[in-house]
Amino acid sequence: MAGRGAGNEVRVRISRLDHLVLTVADAERSAAFYRDVLGMREAPAEPGRHAVAFGPSKINFHEHGHGSAPHAQAPTPGGADFCLVLEGTTLGEARTELAAHGVPVEEGPVTRVGALGSMTSLYLRDPDGNLIELAVYAGEDDD
Repeated sequence: MAGRGAGNEVRVRISRLDHLVLTVADAERSAAFYRDVLGMREAPAEPGRHAVAFGPSKINFHEHGHGSAPHAQAPTPGGADFCLVLEGTTLGEARTELAAHGVPVEEGPVTRVGALGSMTSLYLRDPDGNLIELAVYAGEDDD
């Protein structure tokens, strides 16, 4: 099996996600959504590109048909589905902020299992239709 050395030990160790790339119809619009609705901060990007950051991670926005190589095999706006963990914000506060921006909650709150255990989540979509799960781990939300 790839990544396994002698004695079946794993040689590759991943510590965290640095960044992800979302293919979008309008990078400026997407950056504004993630900044203004989800509270992310502007992040350094290549000239003419847009990016936002949260915690130690970053999202780069590539406009459909204008992404740099290499890129995903079939980059498509609205093709992503990912979970973001809230910090210092309850799901109720998140729902209120989403409503203030006219962003509907598609589902939730619902209980899910995340990388660290049980969590409660809300689901919404960004301007391209990407599915975003906002979550808090058990015991971290006072709603």
